[in-house]
Amino acid sequence: MPNPVLSMQSISKSFGGVPALVDASLEVQPAEVMALVGQNGAGKSTMIKILNGAYVRDSGTITFNDAPWAAGSPQQAQRLGISTIFQEINLIGYRSVAENIFLGREPRRRFGLLDWAKMNADAAKLLERFEVRVDVREPLENFSTAIQQMVAIARAVSFEAKLVIMDEPTSSLDEAEVAVLLRTILQLKADGVSVIFVSHKLDELYQVCDRVTIMRDGRTVAISKMADMSKLQLVATMLGRDLAEVKKRGATAFEGGSGDIGGELLSAQNIAIGHRVHDASLNIRKGEIVGLAGLLGSGRTETARAIFAADLKSKGHVTFNGASGDFSSPHEAIAAGIGYCSEDRKAQGIVPGMSVAENLTLALMPALTRSRMLDEAKQREVVERFIKEIGIKCAGPDQKIRELSGGNQQKVLLARWLCMNPKLLILDEPTRGIDVGAKAEIQNLIRKLANQGLGVLMISSELEEIVEGADRVFVMREGRTVAELNHANITEAEVMHAMAQGNELIRNVEEGGEERV
Repeated sequence: MPNPVLSMQSISKSFGGVPALVDASLEVQPAEVMALVGQNGAGKSTMIKILNGAYVRDSGTITFNDAPWAAGSPQQAQRLGISTIFQEINLIGYRSVAENIFLGREPRRRFGLLDWAKMNADAAKLLERFEVRVDVREPLENFSTAIQQMVAIARAVSFEAKLVIMDEPTSSLDEAEVAVLLRTILQLKADGVSVIFVSHKLDELYQVCDRVTIMRDGRTVAISKMADMSKLQLVATMLGRDLAEVKKRGATAFEGGSGDIGGELLSAQNIAIGHRVHDASLNIRKGEIVGLAGLLGSGRTETARAIFAADLKSKGHVTFNGASGDFSSPHEAIAAGIGYCSEDRKAQGIVPGMSVAENLTLALMPALTRSRMLDEAKQREVVERFIKEIGIKCAGPDQKIRELSGGNQQKVLLARWLCMNPKLLILDEPTRGIDVGAKAEIQNLIRKLANQGLGVLMISSELEEIVEGADRVFVMREGRTVAELNHANITEAEVMHAMAQGNELIRNVEEGGEERV
């Protein structure tokens, strides 16, 4: 094989004495698409941040284009030929699309004046490559998250890099946009550009990647051609489990069946929220996991937020635990026994600069405070208990939550509500952006909680997660509840049918039959 365009050997890195990387390695050949996979906390992000200059390695060697590599910042790395696209969009919303693409290297005319015509024309031409046709003079914040992500990708590619790192670039894209991105990756490869592609979506990896590097617990544990490794083998290697065990138990299935389902806990009827939700209805029983499915924009999140009183209803009625559930604020909903985990844990969940302990006990803080003084001993007792019970991997209660993997951040958010002893837990995309192993742990935890009598409303864009995990499923389309599926009738085919045929209300009366209206 030719000399690799990138070689990272024996890379080690620790944070506060806790190893994040231990003797890890990564090699990428010219014009190769390399998949980089592993559970959250496996070391992928740390490896990338060392490569792009955000972190300094403790030991190890890096060569790029046959020369020693030591970028001091992501900006320097871009100038030297390595561009990184992160999952979280890091652009300036009030500046135009064109300005964001060429920020810091705007074309200029005589006397240093900006050449707006050239910048706008070049930006439009670049976006055409991604089949994006927008007015590049408009502020970026005027566009959807998907368009913003494509602009971030266009900016990275515009540096004419020899190596492009894509960290979960498709997380905010729809199917058509994902297809465009994957075609762009193949075009980059044809143009001689190498790509490191990080994704939890295995189908994407098998479509575009030549080889895969698998990391676990900060180490590189396997390197293979994609064609030589099945999806089950890949998952087994990520988890450090025997392949036969994965085949027996599955990688994402919930462990254990339904527990004893009790009486009705919540009923939401004919909910309307402005122009976004028109007629949403659902109910949840004690000890039951209810899935809420639907395409993006169907009104799932808005309905959940209305139940939690984060968004105010314009119509409809909610009953909760035998009393009125038409709360006027989240504070009232929490006091009644409802917890809510947002779909965006970065913006609406964690407080990055605070510790694990502070984040975990945020909702419980009034109960831990006496005469405006925090009972630190009681706080530590609660935190240590849930760290142990839920299996939160951290250096200790005082570690900043931003340093934890996505899966462990999500566990902290679950613990935040569990320590409040809720009766109902609303989970909006509880496993989004986390790896297969952490996903299985969280899914099994959700089932365990339901078996103990907790009611759960779970929103997920992954049909497999809904089908495998829910006792009943409500399907929404264009702001309306269009189907209720029960037991054996919860199949991907039925859910997709309901998503597509919004004019038909499907009600499964018994496990063995259904009534179509």
